[in-house]
Amino acid sequence: MIGVSVVAYFAYHTVHGDRGLVALTHLQSEVARAQSTLDQVRGEREELERRASLLRPDNLDPDLLEERARAVLNQSHPDDLVILLPRRSAPQSTQGNPDQGR
Repeated sequence: MIGVSVVAYFAYHTVHGDRGLVALTHLQSEVARAQSTLDQVRGEREELERRASLLRPDNLDPDLLEERARAVLNQSHPDDLVILLPRRSAPQSTQGNPDQGR
């Protein structure tokens, strides 16, 4: 009876323990989510590095320079067609917001 109890104890903790099979699948799903986040951030960084390289003095792209100048100066050419896109919403802080709840 004691032997069966010991085997049952270890079998239970093999599946449901802190380092069991359930914990393993949970950790694997967290690693997969972290990997997808890393891939997304890496892609964004590479795009920013590519755009920054186009603004270097030794490799200046006139179109990108004009685009950045117009964005900074908030101006456009009279023949330009302007399409306003919605901005990405950033997480908003609720602390210190006097208009909250109105």
